[in-house]
Amino acid sequence: MDSFAVNPRKTLHIRSNSLPSKPHPIVSQVEEHYCRLKSSEASSSTSLCHRLSSLQDLHDSIENLLLLPCTQQTLVHETHNKWADDLLEGSLRLLDLCDIAKDALLQTQECSHELESVLRRRKSETVIISGVQKCLNSRKMIKKTVHKALKGIKSRNSQKSEESSAIVSLLQEVEAVTYSTVESVLSFIAGPKVPSKMSRWSLISKLVQPKRVASKDEGAYANEVEMLDGILYSIASHTIDESFSLQESLRKFESSIQGLEEDLDSLNRHLIKNRVSLLNILNH
Repeated sequence: MDSFAVNPRKTLHIRSNSLPSKPHPIVSQVEEHYCRLKSSEASSSTSLCHRLSSLQDLHDSIENLLLLPCTQQTLVHETHNKWADDLLEGSLRLLDLCDIAKDALLQTQECSHELESVLRRRKSETVIISGVQKCLNSRKMIKKTVHKALKGIKSRNSQKSEESSAIVSLLQEVEAVTYSTVESVLSFIAGPKVPSKMSRWSLISKLVQPKRVASKDEGAYANEVEMLDGILYSIASHTIDESFSLQESLRKFESSIQGLEEDLDSLNRHLIKNRVSLLNILNH
């Protein structure tokens, strides 16, 4: 994530290179949303839910920015520049990462539903253990796919150029902060590779603490995936009874991610729409 760190003031500085001294209100709106997202990214108390909401606001403003004639004229002049190809490649890669995140989330949800079904039917210990192991095997494949995608993000270099226009630089920074947020989503879905015995008991102790309802902005998408993995590993290794908190863990998991799929779908639609707009401009 650090490899994509950018200076929120940079767009304000480079604006004078090719934009009027008094920027269009939409340009200011993009920069405002961008700076707000960067601030939330730096705060450990900001939930992933809140960051995704801020990211959608940012891409809403980008949608309006791409409709401005001055933006389109500037980008048309960039068609001979390799930064235009970089922007298109970056937008396509972000769409691929969103698809990976959605698929990983869907597979984890399917595991959760299957286990809930087994528990509701009160199957034998052997059947429950078998269901847990099946879920763990699926989670291992999910982790492998997600961690491979995360390595791809970290190995990608953010390419900047002093010769690029202010609009292109702004779009590059928006792309970078989008990568950073999607990286956080993927890390959340993957959870830890293999939780140690100590971390499992730490997670279990959190799971059995008195219930407290958290607001959407306060605690959404906390660490319920990590808790679920810890419980599953403990049951599979016979460290705890197979019925211990599993249903509660599954309920908390479902509750914590119920809005995540919607957020990913919304982000995906924004990315597609803005990519199409960019293609139309550059192919004009």
